[in-house]
Amino acid sequence: MQLKTSRKYPAVADLDTEGSAVTLDSMNTRETVYLDYNATTPVAAEVLEAMLPYLKGNFGNPSSSHAYGTAAKLAVEAARAEVAALLGCDAGEIVFTSGGTESNNFALRGVAGLYRKQHPTGGHLVTSAVEHPAVMEVCRHLEGNGFDLTVLPVDRYGVVDPDDLKGALRKDTFLVSVMHANNEVGTIQPVPELAVLAGEAGALFHTDAAQSVGKIPVDVTALGVDLLTVAGHKLYAPKGVGALYIRSGVVPEKLLYGADHEQNLRAGTENVAQIVALGTACRIAREGLENFAERYRHSRDLLEELVTTAVPQARVNGDPGRRLPNTLSISFPGVQAQTLVGRLSGVAVSAGAACHAEHIDVSAVLQAMNVPLEFAMGTIRLSTGRETTDEEIHRGAEEIVSVVRRLFAAEREGEAEGEEPGGDIGSGTVRLTRFTHGLGCACKMAPDRLEALLHSGVLTGPGQLDDAAVYRLDDRHVLVQSVDFFTPVVDDPRDFGAVAAANDRMGFPAGPGPCGGAIRPVAGRIAIR
Repeated sequence: MQLKTSRKYPAVADLDTEGSAVTLDSMNTRETVYLDYNATTPVAAEVLEAMLPYLKGNFGNPSSSHAYGTAAKLAVEAARAEVAALLGCDAGEIVFTSGGTESNNFALRGVAGLYRKQHPTGGHLVTSAVEHPAVMEVCRHLEGNGFDLTVLPVDRYGVVDPDDLKGALRKDTFLVSVMHANNEVGTIQPVPELAVLAGEAGALFHTDAAQSVGKIPVDVTALGVDLLTVAGHKLYAPKGVGALYIRSGVVPEKLLYGADHEQNLRAGTENVAQIVALGTACRIAREGLENFAERYRHSRDLLEELVTTAVPQARVNGDPGRRLPNTLSISFPGVQAQTLVGRLSGVAVSAGAACHAEHIDVSAVLQAMNVPLEFAMGTIRLSTGRETTDEEIHRGAEEIVSVVRRLFAAEREGEAEGEEPGGDIGSGTVRLTRFTHGLGCACKMAPDRLEALLHSGVLTGPGQLDDAAVYRLDDRHVLVQSVDFFTPVVDDPRDFGAVAAANDRMGFPAGPGPCGGAIRPVAGRIAIR
């Protein structure tokens, strides 16, 4: 499929009428404000320009001895030097990987493998309760394979207390892994202090710096770390490339076996174009770090001021004095993050909680920080970029505030009429669609969005929704199809029950998941009135 776009950051992906190409043309007339740079960044124009020659004429294998191979090898080593310059280390201490997840796996599993060779039994590692799954899941894997694991708590700002690490260290502790900056709330950890404690106990120290590299100074000597993770797509390089800093003298067990690429530490022919892109991105970050940080801070602070002034009930999460300059985690009491994100047609953000029919999934980070459930369930993450403008900040804040106020008003209206989700419905008007935002997987197609689609004549498919489609049958009818729980978009209790019963009758077993382990395909015919 060919990706086509006519906008810088289009609002909605759409499937063309022939089904042959995915377009990013907006259903709206205005562009979406992208405030999700912690999820991923666009590839910088200079980065793209630098990598393109290695996808065309300079396609040699770095291991080849002829001119094509030599040119590719020189490009890889130049990029390695740029990554090293950004991190303040020797070029020989940089190993290229496929991204942050591989780097974290290589660091943790590689060091654990090295320890196990020397100590067939035992071994203890330490991590924090706010780690990214790319670290936490590896730690849990190692725990399941005979290693002891200690997970350090954090305070209400998401900060690890060095005294907690000091108390957790043991004679057989071989590794401590604590992230440099949190991806959700932006809190920066006291890595230098933690690394000193680990070193004094004879343990190696790894930090996942995927979110901090390119936003704040990251110097491996100042941090005192032995291993450090870099993810390319977090700093304007493409997805699929990263790096691992490995202090000279540390030789983790290989994760991938094959030829002796990457100093015989990581087998596999080097992805030259992506490596060149990462090197270029690191050079740009190093040369403009101070300026970028100031831009980040200005846009983040402006966004925070606009939203919290308009919605004083909001709560900002993270350490107010030590957090990433571009990151704002904000909670709205009584609001469901999924609903809020789903109603934002012109702003791209991330939700910090997911509400299902039988439970609410709050992020492990917010749980570890003991954010009250009322706030945690309404948490979104906003993260700005290098080119985020004040106009975009104002426009994004305006829509976020507008949607939050509408959700607050709906909640108040329900209370006034005596309607309580999960309880008895009072004597007020029965409007069942009011509660669809809380039906878990059913929230994939909100009533107001369906109504807009029915009246706009837009054909909806996988370009907009991952589990639903709307097909226009004639001038009066459309077919709504879903491979998940389908919200009965009706107010009549009998109709609501009929659709719900159809959902239940048509279910069939599927893999385990948050929806109770079943996928329930259903199609409903709705009349346009």
